[in-house]
Amino acid sequence: MKKTIYHGSNKIIEKPFFGFGKVKNDYGLGFYCTEELDMAKEWGVSKDADGYANIYKIDTKGLTLLDLNSGEYTILHWLSVLLENRIFDITSALAQESKDYLLKNFSVPYKDYDIITGYRADDSYFSFAQDFISGTISVRQLGNAMRLGKLGTQFVLKSKKAFDAIKFSGYETAKADEWFSKKESRDKSARRQYFDVERNKRQRGDLYMVQILDEEIKADDPRLR
Repeated sequence: MKKTIYHGSNKIIEKPFFGFGKVKNDYGLGFYCTEELDMAKEWGVSKDADGYANIYKIDTKGLTLLDLNSGEYTILHWLSVLLENRIFDITSALAQESKDYLLKNFSVPYKDYDIITGYRADDSYFSFAQDFISGTISVRQLGNAMRLGKLGTQFVLKSKKAFDAIKFSGYETAKADEWFSKKESRDKSARRQYFDVERNKRQRGDLYMVQILDEEIKADDPRLR
């Protein structure tokens, strides 16, 4: 399948190099893109500097794809990948136990894939995940929170084979005075909705991390769907 993908950056990148970049990203080392042009423009700017939405074409035929948002996986599978790669502020015994349990029981062999798609843990979204492992919100609330602000999904190239499959086809400039305010507005909107509604919206039957630990709930439990 042929796709157009975009990478937001402070520079034009005609040829991304395999093996370079930040290791402590959501899904580890890789080239982080999106299928949404507006998202790439938001990601590419800073408060005082313009950015670029680099444009690429990719043919995914012959490439293996891990879709963490598919029905095969739960939000806890996505979280286990995040826990393996991002630096979480583990401030309690519950948070540490939660991290250990999720890594043991919800791990995904994501390193075996050429491409990964799934939620992007932007600033607010990362704090939602932090609240879950600390026992503040339920599985349902975490899933709902990840859809606040309509951040979309990221499209991450993980293997050399995937890097070799993309072709640069140009770029669009993103002006800081336009796109940084949109990025901030999206983040603030998600955070406001979360604190005004979702964080305090407990429902009967909600499943919290303490219960998952106490009952030793596994990935096939229907309550996680």
